[in-house]
Amino acid sequence: MKRNSNINPMFLVLYLFLLILILGACAQNEQVKQKVPVKNAKPKSPVATTSGDKWKLPISIPEGEFSKLAGWLSEKQVLYITNLEQSSSIYRYNLFTGKSELIYKSEYPIINVQISPSQKSILIHASPSASEGKVTIIDTKGSVILQKDFPSYELAFEWNPYNESQILVTKFAEDWSFQVFLLDLGQSTTSELDVPQPFMKWVAVNQIAWINLIEDQPALLAPLNGRNLETGIEKNLFPSVINFSAYPDLLMTITKNEQNQSMSSYSFFDNKLRKLFTFSMPQLTKYTDWLVPFYDYNEEKSQFITLRPLSGGESDTYSEGFQLLTYNLKNGRSNLIMNGLENEPMILSPTGDALLYGNRYEKIIDLNGKKLYELIKE
Repeated sequence: MKRNSNINPMFLVLYLFLLILILGACAQNEQVKQKVPVKNAKPKSPVATTSGDKWKLPISIPEGEFSKLAGWLSEKQVLYITNLEQSSSIYRYNLFTGKSELIYKSEYPIINVQISPSQKSILIHASPSASEGKVTIIDTKGSVILQKDFPSYELAFEWNPYNESQILVTKFAEDWSFQVFLLDLGQSTTSELDVPQPFMKWVAVNQIAWINLIEDQPALLAPLNGRNLETGIEKNLFPSVINFSAYPDLLMTITKNEQNQSMSSYSFFDNKLRKLFTFSMPQLTKYTDWLVPFYDYNEEKSQFITLRPLSGGESDTYSEGFQLLTYNLKNGRSNLIMNGLENEPMILSPTGDALLYGNRYEKIIDLNGKKLYELIKE
């Protein structure tokens, strides 16, 4: 039987028309599907602005003359001290609102203020006279926790980061002879410690350490010794160091680089003295010892920050300025923040994102934005 090859033209037109409608509907449906957002998709975050762009600066002093910054109460708040005649005041300043709040007023000049490691308590060293020191501990609202008088020419303090109820107090006489006391805030007691050096650091909850310099025998390097305050057992921790610092569960030593004597090595150890990380930098010398550039450490970020000279040599003739660098102790990476700075003290913020800097901590550096701002308008 012969197949009929004739096709109705009207049928062909109708077929093509229906095909176009179907394809168009499919394409439109596909476009609609593409416009439907994916569930749980994270929205695009806006471009972040650095903290420094939001800070309300400079600080407007409510009363008296600016003395210095004391440190961080939080990532948003700093403490500063003002003087008016023979009295001093401590203010809390919010960097983001620009508001100052008076939290403590002393009838005597304030020499020094130290904030506890947890930022919950504040130690105030005031001086009623040249031979007397008054120590007051307050909370962040200004309520007095403890007051103690120390007949002294000068005082130094070291807060126990493992137990903030304990503070080492070193009392100096005018001839620089010294006594070291353990101040216990919980028991309101003061007990004298028989130790050979005035400057101690806490390396464990009941253990202190010091560089064991020998009197009348100046040395550029000396042993680092430690003592357990409960047992009285003393031991050598390191045979030869230039300097050291201790942080919760972390010990940092500065020694001469064995391969290059013009360099110093910074080494970091855990609480079992296992080395975690080390780096070197050019070493500057002074007449009788070494110049150690200022530094600080942030536990939250495992970040060490320091000023680094561009070359070694004598500190008196050095004029090349210092680099500000951070070192991540977990991955060993370094990050250059700024060039051309002076060797001046510094305090990292609680999160490690900002830095108080300067001889009076009168400057602040946004470490993420790598910008320096003046806290005080002179």
